[in-house]
Amino acid sequence: MRIAYVTTDPGIPPFGTKGASIHVQSVLRVLLAMGHQVTLFSPCLTIPLAPEFAPVTLHPLPPAPRGDDAEARAAWSLSLNETLAKALSEAGPFDLVYERHALFAHAAMEFAMGAGIPSALELNAPLIAEQTRHRRMVRQPDAEASARRAFAAARLVAAVSPAVADYARGFGAPAPRVAVIPNGVEAGRFADRPARTGPFTVGFVGTLKPWHDTATLIEAFALLKRDHLPEARLLIVGDGPQQAPIRARLDELSLTDAAHLTGAVQPDQVPGWLAAMHVATAPYRGDQPFYFSPLKLYEYMAAALPVVASDVGDLAQVLDHGRLGVIVPPDDPAALAHALAGLARDPAAAAQMGARARAEVLAHHGWDRIVTQILKRASAPGQEAA
Repeated sequence: MRIAYVTTDPGIPPFGTKGASIHVQSVLRVLLAMGHQVTLFSPCLTIPLAPEFAPVTLHPLPPAPRGDDAEARAAWSLSLNETLAKALSEAGPFDLVYERHALFAHAAMEFAMGAGIPSALELNAPLIAEQTRHRRMVRQPDAEASARRAFAAARLVAAVSPAVADYARGFGAPAPRVAVIPNGVEAGRFADRPARTGPFTVGFVGTLKPWHDTATLIEAFALLKRDHLPEARLLIVGDGPQQAPIRARLDELSLTDAAHLTGAVQPDQVPGWLAAMHVATAPYRGDQPFYFSPLKLYEYMAAALPVVASDVGDLAQVLDHGRLGVIVPPDDPAALAHALAGLARDPAAAAQMGARARAEVLAHHGWDRIVTQILKRASAPGQEAA
């Protein structure tokens, strides 16, 4: 098939290092492996692509205005719909349009509907609510109208979690065309039986944003060292606005020498860092709405790591209520420290948990399975938009 892959979010460079960029690369990799011809439409194509993506045809879109002018960026996003519709028409014909949903974006799904071809709208977050909570939402009526147009036109809205599916239905997506399809992982990138040596190392991978509750992780690590395991180490892989507060708190607790913050790393370096961990954490705040399908969680599991995660959203279900990972109350450093200490005291049980988690992702969460499911659902008879 000839597939148009569309991602117009100006904060997601397709070949960057953040989680969303890795997500894009994973989907592109599977589409190429399946033998599809892929044309990538994006305003963020300045980062050089790896040789494996050379078969992808790149179609640059006009870049977003620089600076923090939210009104100007919203106007640019809305105007991009006309530009994208023309670009799709000129670069086609296509057999399917696959889009990572962005604010103010509806042209790709409406183009597919007009062309009578299948379309899949990948929905990773309730974008309008997220923008309102964490950034600055402008022209909200326009954003809502755009979302309704996109959801109405898409043959499939592939939502990464039940909460995100509810968001789509709330903006008019017909229930039969909404499917909950969580994120996946390329399990083959990770060693199946890593030989973990050295001091017990507690790990975290991710962009250091406020919704990742690294503050509770730091306090839990302090308790772990004080009360249970003086030789424990902390490894934080990633970068973001919380790095400075993390470093400051580690210094206040005299833990700087016991912790290592890598900063931003390339995707191909992540497996090596995970191999250095004895346990991986996914802490989230309890006072924030949770709608994620965390890529980090599936990477931890693929690396056969025992996981400790906050009991928010559907994470307990993902970890099979303790069989594939330990669930702890959010915002509770003592509970997190206790769970980490328990895994340190019983390395055999921790290894067995990690092995079960890896088996689970191999069986159900490979990106090849995820993308195949999305394409199949989007192309199924009866999925046509009304």
